[in-house]
Amino acid sequence: MTDTTPTVDRGRFPDAVTPWEDPAWRAEALAWVAEGLAAHGLVETGPRAVRLRPWSVLVRLTVAGPAPVWFKAVPPAAAFEAGLTEALARWVPAQVVPPLAVEAARGWTLTPDGGPVLSEVLDGRPGDPDPGYWEEPLRQYAAMQRELTPYAEAIEALGVPAARPRDLPALFDRLVAGNAALTREDRVALEALRPRVADWCEELASSGVADSLDHADLHEKQLFAPVAGRYAFFDWGDALVGHPFCSLLVPARAARERCGPEVLPRLRDAYLEPWTGGGVTTAGLRRAVSLAWRLAALGRAASWGRMFPVPPGGPGVSGDAEGAYWLRELAAAPPL
Repeated sequence: MTDTTPTVDRGRFPDAVTPWEDPAWRAEALAWVAEGLAAHGLVETGPRAVRLRPWSVLVRLTVAGPAPVWFKAVPPAAAFEAGLTEALARWVPAQVVPPLAVEAARGWTLTPDGGPVLSEVLDGRPGDPDPGYWEEPLRQYAAMQRELTPYAEAIEALGVPAARPRDLPALFDRLVAGNAALTREDRVALEALRPRVADWCEELASSGVADSLDHADLHEKQLFAPVAGRYAFFDWGDALVGHPFCSLLVPARAARERCGPEVLPRLRDAYLEPWTGGGVTTAGLRRAVSLAWRLAALGRAASWGRMFPVPPGGPGVSGDAEGAYWLRELAAAPPL
């Protein structure tokens, strides 16, 4: 192991307490890292870069060769990510970066570098991005989701939270009841919306599309783009088992921010290409996207509540505040 003092990035959370501050934990984790590297004939050759956030410890490890290796540790609320990462490498190895080592019980993974992420590729190009820059990633992601539908029960057994359409009304009730950031006016509005939420959930459950893995936070820094036309998906700490179309919310919002709302129909249709056939009409698929766009807000609210329970997980982070934002979004008409 290198003895070089690492650089530590705490971002917006200078006071957040993470396991990295515990010398015993740190020594144990780094010993596990050394074993994992050695099993692949790797050894550290340079300084570490440590990124600490309330939701993860991430260490960039310099090893011999052109690319680094990454150690990631997550809190108990997301510990399923390690086992899920390992399972995805067996089930869909072409769509993920297979880890070098996994300690599922402790939520630890050791993973080779996957190359630049999509946001880096876009930022490195001159001018505005092609409005269709999400089209091929979404096709590949949807194809992966469809391939994973037979594994939905196995994914849930790994500890990935369930958010199936017929489960969502009960989740809605728990989120509203437990959120201290909602105003009285919010609660009145959400109570009035509750029957419509139940109807949307029932309709989505009957859409003819099987439950699968929902990344639930698939933004431009959550997929590698090492070469043109090839993508690998990672960072599964917000993942859910539910209607797969809920995944479209986050990337579509990112693309709308970069390119404007006119890009949304083409991204929807690119995402839906792998789902065609199987007895569901194009109109039915598009209707399911509209319903899932609304209901994905419940998964986002649940994730914030899970990762940042009261009291909040760190300065400037409020699970309740973010959860309230997403609950309010339920009332917004979907743009698709």
